[in-house]
Amino acid sequence: MGKVSFRDFIKNNIVILDGATGTELQKRGMPLGVSPEKWALENPKILMDIQKSYIQAGSNVVYTCTFGGNRLKLAEFGLEDKVVEINRELAKISKEAAGDSAYVAGDISATGQFIEPFGDMPFEEAVEIYKEQVKGLLDGGVDLFIIETMVDIQEARAALIAVKESCNLPVCVSMTFDESKRTLTGTDPITALITLQSLGADVVGCNCSTGPEDMIEVIKEMKAYAKVPLLAKPNAGLPRLVNGKTEFDMDALKFSSYVKDLVEAGVNLLGGCCGTSPLYIEKIKENAKNLKPKAPCPKKVSCVTSARKTVFSGFDEPVIVVGERINPTGKKKLQEELKEGKKSEIRRFAFEQVEKGADILDVNVGMPGIDEKKTMVETLQFLSTIVEAPLCIDSSSYEVIEAALRVYPGRAIINSISAEKKKIEKLLPIAAKYGAMFILLPLNDEGVPEASQERCKIIEYVYKRALEYCFEKEDIIVDGLVMTVSSDQNAALETLKVIEWCRNEFGIGSILGLSNVSFGLPERNWINTAFLSMAIGRGLTMAIANPSSEILMSIKMACDVLMVKDKNSAKYIEKFGGKKSTKEKAVEKAEEKPHLSTLDKIYNAVLTGDRENIKELIDAAIKEGNEPSKIVDDYLIPAITKVGDLYDKREYFLPQLIQSAQTMKEAFGIVEPLLIKGDRKENKKCVVLATVKGDIHDIGKNIVGLMLRNYGFKVIDLGKDVMSEKIVETAKRENAHIIGLSALMTTTMVEMREVVKLAKKEGVKAKIMIGGAVVDSDYAKEIGADGYSEDAYAAVKLAEKLSAF
Repeated sequence: MGKVSFRDFIKNNIVILDGATGTELQKRGMPLGVSPEKWALENPKILMDIQKSYIQAGSNVVYTCTFGGNRLKLAEFGLEDKVVEINRELAKISKEAAGDSAYVAGDISATGQFIEPFGDMPFEEAVEIYKEQVKGLLDGGVDLFIIETMVDIQEARAALIAVKESCNLPVCVSMTFDESKRTLTGTDPITALITLQSLGADVVGCNCSTGPEDMIEVIKEMKAYAKVPLLAKPNAGLPRLVNGKTEFDMDALKFSSYVKDLVEAGVNLLGGCCGTSPLYIEKIKENAKNLKPKAPCPKKVSCVTSARKTVFSGFDEPVIVVGERINPTGKKKLQEELKEGKKSEIRRFAFEQVEKGADILDVNVGMPGIDEKKTMVETLQFLSTIVEAPLCIDSSSYEVIEAALRVYPGRAIINSISAEKKKIEKLLPIAAKYGAMFILLPLNDEGVPEASQERCKIIEYVYKRALEYCFEKEDIIVDGLVMTVSSDQNAALETLKVIEWCRNEFGIGSILGLSNVSFGLPERNWINTAFLSMAIGRGLTMAIANPSSEILMSIKMACDVLMVKDKNSAKYIEKFGGKKSTKEKAVEKAEEKPHLSTLDKIYNAVLTGDRENIKELIDAAIKEGNEPSKIVDDYLIPAITKVGDLYDKREYFLPQLIQSAQTMKEAFGIVEPLLIKGDRKENKKCVVLATVKGDIHDIGKNIVGLMLRNYGFKVIDLGKDVMSEKIVETAKRENAHIIGLSALMTTTMVEMREVVKLAKKEGVKAKIMIGGAVVDSDYAKEIGADGYSEDAYAAVKLAEKLSAF
């Protein structure tokens, strides 16, 4: 094995990965509630036996036992100062077990916290935490890295950057998708793939959460756009409790029967996750014996992503509109807010442009008197939590562009890179490192050529330089560079020639900043719109414009229909057929009146997660004489309920849910002290929350607690790894109405039954509800719990139902 590089090996072979490690350790004596990393170090022979068993069964790759080997996870066992040592020694054990028979993958997984912009951990802190773990694994001699079981695309990015900035070893990244084919933070398979392969992952894929059948569909979606090999490591079906032990409902024969379908879907690397053992790997190996991997053959498309959405552009796609409004030039209020660090105008421009049809938002915060880099980073992080539209980073500063690309949780587009010596030398390496698309500006140090032929020569030159960094034509959008016709009557015609050349001769997409063409003329909208339709006819694929122009957007959509870019006129009909999505209606609820009341603004603030202005709005509503109870009952509660409805419909995802919940929390913190003491406070239903004994995962439980508090429940959060006796004792002492239990591990879900049994024995009247990735409603019935919730909002609805009895 050692003689063939891993990158070469995966090109021509179905690579067999290993199976579960944690459950195998437990079968051999590892108790619940201990650090698997520490226990494995203390019992190296057991770990080596497990890994040798996997290799003998057919694994080409074994993972180091370092799934929780980062500083934050190890800190839960007082081991935070031994990160490098633990990872190094565990890697050495795996290397000894593998010898020359298998590759050893340094295993990296989640920290247990959300990263900015979706959480509180600074992005660079996350990168440094992962670099520390990477150092230990490198010292131990790993052959490659696996970043696995990631639910947050931003954390996956942080880990990937940490590996790539530490070494040149291959790195695979594997996300966890639920049955709706989304991660916890709302990323779909295509968006995850494009973001990660653009950032430099050698392999992308999925593991955990679902069985092999569901993963087939995820892999199929990825394969169409994959430039890299794909990985799948499914669970052995669903967990269930048998004689007090967790078992999975899919045996090795059934599990391995999906191997052919997975390979045909596009899997190159295949193994097992929760519930699998060496027997499963043996059966995978047998079924994959005569199969060959499908080579990547991605569609030739241009695409950018946010954390939750991919936008495609191309000659067969509708013309993409890049909203131009987030730019301080000529906007006094926006300039003042940028200086003060406020975001209200940015929020307004973002929502307006997306609502009016912008597919991508251009972000420019360059102006005197501010720290542009800091402001750009904060703006991108803010926008990433409130809109799905991908972002275009617009700055003349190399430092600003690099800082923005580093923290952006997707694949951005740079506006722009020209043939100017300093720009091309500085920006091409930056764009390549972070996998960004870029707008190619056909000008050089001598200025903008007037003739189209000269611009085309510059385009060819920049493209040739970009090839040195492995860019393809699909990664570049050419700006036709239109000048104003008021000073040069031929300016528009020369630009149209460039657009036509890009389409018919060079085969590359193009973009225009429309407003330039009409500068200095009256009734500019007519000129802009006419020019847009002419450019579309010549092959334009993107336009930077103000989407609030109804005539411009309408003509754009009509051109898409006439140029056969809008299949079956679907988007045109959707726009002009009079129907609006639930989300659009919800956001418009408080905007139906020409002048919003303060109470309507409060509703809208919770709906859109506007934490910045909620205190001011609540204070204003109180000064206007509104009763605190009216604010809560008629505006705050209905708003957060609507957020829950949108989350249920998968129109909102976890980032929006958290933003709205935090806004609600701040609002309620202001209003609650003003409420008349009486029924509202005395009737608060009490919920005791805990992650059960042996389980150290608590992100989901924390979100549930936040949501329950916002719906008026008194929440006592006991934390993680909580003994059943403490849970029951607290419920008795507090006369709790509900006990909420969480487990994310198949090995700890059995503890839920112990809590239920003890609660009944002690005569606790509280209803018990459970949640977590490894449990379901059937399991709730099996252990005698009163209900199961699949997510935070479902937990609120269930708690309301259970506490009514």
